[in-house]
Amino acid sequence: MKPMASFPAETARRIVCVLTDIDDTLTTDGQLPAASYAALEKLRGAGLAVVPVTGRPAGWCDMIARFWPVDGVIGENGAFYFRHDPVARKMIRKFIATDAERAVNRSRLTALSERILLEVPGAAISADQLYREADLAIDFCEDVPALPRAAIDKIVCLFESAGGIAKVSSIHVNGWFGGYDKLAMTRIFLRERLGLDLDEARDRIVFCGDSPNDAPMFGFFPYACGVANVRDFEGSMSATPAFVASKRGSEGFVEIAERILSARASA
Repeated sequence: MKPMASFPAETARRIVCVLTDIDDTLTTDGQLPAASYAALEKLRGAGLAVVPVTGRPAGWCDMIARFWPVDGVIGENGAFYFRHDPVARKMIRKFIATDAERAVNRSRLTALSERILLEVPGAAISADQLYREADLAIDFCEDVPALPRAAIDKIVCLFESAGGIAKVSSIHVNGWFGGYDKLAMTRIFLRERLGLDLDEARDRIVFCGDSPNDAPMFGFFPYACGVANVRDFEGSMSATPAFVASKRGSEGFVEIAERILSARASA
């Protein structure tokens, strides 16, 4: 991983879209600082599309799509995208699975949650589970004392043994049934809402993230960037970002945004 200071200015001037994780990328210690939010505004003000790509739930994403300075949001690790049209006063929602499929999967996830809580002492259903449409989030450090790595691995194993997919973020293990991830829904969103072909545009898009559930994005985008806390997961991710900020969390995101914006301003 190269330092963010070496991010090519010529590449920064060609960027058309910034995709970003939220937890521990835009936030620090569970809070969204003004500087991080302002960086989103500045990027969008510079003519870039801005799209959070997060594991957070549909309820949160509805608010983010409506109120934040973004072009849409991809949530629950790729289960859906939401985009608010302020002219039509309409929220556009696209899910990978049908209503019926999500209902069946919800029953399976509810049964699985009981098994996980029984077999992994200290784990908890995430506080935001009430607002989720497609996945199950198991809290291992957000609102509970941090669990050891072996416990996190056990949660992942339980999801996978039930035929599900599990991804580890900086705070939760998110699990679901269905063959999708952050990258799959990003491809759909960019095509349907921004008119971008992901394969053609991949070197003009920056993704910012911090943890293992961002690995598909890190592996796909040649100019992916991580905040400094991504180094906490070195050796446990299938792919890492090409560039890494010197600062952690929201300060790292601001560092990434400023590198892109300063290069574009000097063009």
